[in-house]
Amino acid sequence: MKQYIKVDEWNIIEEGFVPGYNKISESIFSLGNGRMGQRGNFEETYSGETLQGSYVAGIYYPDKTRVGWWKNGYPEYFAKVLNAANWIGLEIRIEGEVLDLHHATVSDFRRVLNMKEGYLERTFTATLASGKQLAVRATRFCSIVDDEAGALRYSITPLNFDGQIEITSFIDGGIRNQDSNYDEGFWELVAGSTKGNSAYLTLRTRKTGFDVCTGMQFHVYQAGNQLASAVTAVEKDKFVGGKVSVAVTRNQETVIVKYAANLSSENHSRADLLAECQKVVVAVAAKGFEKLQEEQAAAWAAKWEESDIMITGDAAAQQGIRFNIFQLNQTYTGEDARLNIGPKGFTGEKYGGSTYWDTEAYCIPFYLATAEQQVARNLLVYRYNQLDKAIENAGKLGFNKGAALYPMVTMNGEECHNEWEITFEEIHRNAAIAFAIYNYIRYTGDTAYLAEYGLEVLIGIARFWAQRVNWSEARQQYVMLGVTGPNEYENNVNNNWYTSTMATWCLQYTIEALAHSTDAIIKKTAFDAGTEVAQWQHIIDNMYYPEDAGRGIFLQQDNYLDKEQILVKDLDPVQRPLNQKWSWDRILRSCFIKQADVLQGFYFLEDRFDMDTLRRNFDFYEPRTVHESSLSPCIHAILAAKLGDGERAYEFYLRTSRLDLDDYNNDTEDGLHITSMAGTWMSVVEGFAGMRVRDGQLRFTPFLPESWQSFAFSIRFRKNILKVEIDKHRVVIENKEGGDITVNVFDDTFTVKAGAVVQVNNRNLVS
Repeated sequence: MKQYIKVDEWNIIEEGFVPGYNKISESIFSLGNGRMGQRGNFEETYSGETLQGSYVAGIYYPDKTRVGWWKNGYPEYFAKVLNAANWIGLEIRIEGEVLDLHHATVSDFRRVLNMKEGYLERTFTATLASGKQLAVRATRFCSIVDDEAGALRYSITPLNFDGQIEITSFIDGGIRNQDSNYDEGFWELVAGSTKGNSAYLTLRTRKTGFDVCTGMQFHVYQAGNQLASAVTAVEKDKFVGGKVSVAVTRNQETVIVKYAANLSSENHSRADLLAECQKVVVAVAAKGFEKLQEEQAAAWAAKWEESDIMITGDAAAQQGIRFNIFQLNQTYTGEDARLNIGPKGFTGEKYGGSTYWDTEAYCIPFYLATAEQQVARNLLVYRYNQLDKAIENAGKLGFNKGAALYPMVTMNGEECHNEWEITFEEIHRNAAIAFAIYNYIRYTGDTAYLAEYGLEVLIGIARFWAQRVNWSEARQQYVMLGVTGPNEYENNVNNNWYTSTMATWCLQYTIEALAHSTDAIIKKTAFDAGTEVAQWQHIIDNMYYPEDAGRGIFLQQDNYLDKEQILVKDLDPVQRPLNQKWSWDRILRSCFIKQADVLQGFYFLEDRFDMDTLRRNFDFYEPRTVHESSLSPCIHAILAAKLGDGERAYEFYLRTSRLDLDDYNNDTEDGLHITSMAGTWMSVVEGFAGMRVRDGQLRFTPFLPESWQSFAFSIRFRKNILKVEIDKHRVVIENKEGGDITVNVFDDTFTVKAGAVVQVNNRNLVS
């Protein structure tokens, strides 16, 4: 764990430049706007350790799978979100010396991510080998108003010299993905051009044929006046830019302003791409940097109004939750049903930047409560649009008759994960997708979604489960063999309790959802109601679930108790994280759990279990869980809160909210854990506030962490927007928008009239 980020409620602050932390900081200081994203790389040359990262939503490359032993059914490729052209690039050359912090002496280095207004600012003083000193201030953002554009302002002030500076503003398309399986370049040049202070570069992805046009325009100012310097065109392979030479004097600021845009053939015709890119660049340049930044601040103010969580009395916790919310809002805006949420968002390459089950399991609740209904709906429609591919995926593995297996990883609906224990066995992702449909309808009341999209998906998933189980003559029950649950530290196990439980839940929910079927759906899916429902019900009634009656717990899988039972507290800390210190064989034979598995089932299906059952299972599994998945602590925080264990709930909350800020798992340099950030929001709203939806009504059972004075948040619920404030003495609910609404607090029901406030006295809010 590293704790070099300064605590501040609205800013992420790094003071002092430590090259060894640079790639971590590049992840933490990433920017995005739902259409494009940029790691916190330096604008100027940096020859030290760095992971360059600029990304355009929806653009990917099918990188040929590299495995040691090919197995039938393996996907042929792993889809990777591509590192796109670098639009922030500047080369600063001071009388022959290149400004490069890897070789300069750096002082007064400070990097600040201003989350309130959505921009990144960096200041430093560099002393070059020649002794020349200069102060730099760089500010940039990806506009959420003009979401195909970004802008930067870079100021240079010589501190001890007069002289000449060469400034080259460029677009570099000669980038590669660090995770390329065969060290290939993924881009081919279509066209590049430079004219005056503008340059445009169009690249095409190999195999997938996406075109991306990146354009830029730059201006240089001194004393507030734009310089009319002659621009020399710089054109190399996949590289376009313009160079100017500027006379500078001691203590006089020279400012470079650069406007850029990334447009893709996903949103524009290939024939018009360059012209459209030129329009965007010209339009944002016409607005000017200050206007763009004003609009950015106003747009972020609106984002915070609907999604902020305000914590008083604990600045570290406040910074953590705001950082998570900020990154979620930068990653996905919900305006395009073709897009989804990659586990690293726009902050890194790891995991291919594709879609995982994390979206349905963790992200849906955040977007349901903090954005218009259409945003979460689009995430569900994304899966509906890929149903045919899911049926095709299942067919490749031998399933038939419309059975659907959604991919573990995908960009276009095809499975592209190539680790067998995940590709073939981590089939619980199907359950998460079905549960997301249920969760969406439970929250919004939009039952029409079932007939429009959801029921077809549920039927395909139910058919998969019905074929995936088999009847055991020995047990005289249905079993499910050879699966991997959410806990990836056990592979190829039989009767994983979570997967089996969620499978039968899916069957039951699909049977109930059939009440919304139409003749068109029955015909389209060739659904045989009599036969299929009877089969599903027989499975529901006769499924085998492993448990230990003596301990009163459900078992991870049949043989879990055969493992040597050691608690995490008895592990030598130097052996952790296990996935970096132990062989895979040793991990698989151990009892240690990567992430909530049985407890994940308790989270989804909590109404099925009483508190004593939850407590027994939590007390058994939590001490065996190493939380080496970013998705683990949030579930434990929610369940600990439900059990009234405030100390552990708060401990898990801090771990999930500051996972990347403090680099808990020693992997932040690869990119941020975007989907687990939604789990952080869940920890507060579902954990500390105890928010649930029961019978179409919001319910709250809150408590206040001991170190907090209060916390507050706004949520959308159906046609209402509510603000909820919780302190040591009361719960206050304000009906900010919508008609009268009935809510439940501590099992008492209240009607909050439109525009009114209800205050409920605290019972035992302090943990």
